[in-house]
Amino acid sequence: MPLKKGKSKKVISANIKREMNAGKSQKQAIAIALKKSRKKRTT
Repeated sequence: MPLKKGKSKKVISANIKREMNAGKSQKQAIAIALKKSRKKRTT
């Protein structure tokens, strides 16, 4: 299942839980969730 989009604490923590349930370490899960929450920048 794809990760949820959004910047709220609730969405980020849900994404962390989803990644950890998928077998990733806590540090990896946090990094992935925070990266997903950032906005894409255009130059």
